[in-house]
Amino acid sequence: MGQKVLAMINGENDLQLVAVFNPVAKSQDPADYDLDSSVKVYNDYSQIDVDADIWIDFSIPSAVFDNTKFAIEHNIKPVIGTSGMSEDQIAELKKLADDKKLGGIIASNFGVSAVLMMKFAQVAAKYFDHSEILEFHHEDKLDAPSGTAMNTAKLIHDVQQKDQVNNKNEQDKIGARGGDYHGIKIHAVRLPGFVADEEVVFGGQGETLTIKQSTTDRNSFMKGVRIAITEVMKRDELVVGLEKII
Repeated sequence: MGQKVLAMINGENDLQLVAVFNPVAKSQDPADYDLDSSVKVYNDYSQIDVDADIWIDFSIPSAVFDNTKFAIEHNIKPVIGTSGMSEDQIAELKKLADDKKLGGIIASNFGVSAVLMMKFAQVAAKYFDHSEILEFHHEDKLDAPSGTAMNTAKLIHDVQQKDQVNNKNEQDKIGARGGDYHGIKIHAVRLPGFVADEEVVFGGQGETLTIKQSTTDRNSFMKGVRIAITEVMKRDELVVGLEKII
């Protein structure tokens, strides 16, 4: 994702890459990463001294909270695509940014099709009392369930305002029924061949509804990242979810 973001920035006339940060980078020579000589390379927070408007983060779950907090504290608007933060961490970051009137976004998914899927699921949640979520990702994804799946479950629960009821006599001996968010079952698949797919299945008396989204190329996320970059420059608060601005 980082490589896709770099390519997108370099392809836009109104965007300029001024610096990159990676704590495990051994070299600080931009030429070693095929970057322009004007780009600064940092491997420690203490080194960062740059005039930047936007901090784009596609890192790892264990680093994203500290990265985002650093950006906000230094008045750099965060555009965060890394999932894995807790609700408490996101709430802390939102308060920090909102108190500073700093625009930003934390999005579980920058795919426009995924965002529309979540919006459609919100609409369906008004008419169905039961739903399950299946998400499919590549074998190297670190967090499970995905941020998109968790956000979808939260959006459904926000609409329904009650826990979904499951069979109380059910016997799951090996965890086959998946994770549980307020009664919404979430199933995470990790296999080679997938990039990022999700299905939301709603069940009602005599009918089912499946809303499905598939991502076959990470380049598709760049449309959402570009929308987010433009939007956060106009805002004075941290937005959680690309669906809030599409």
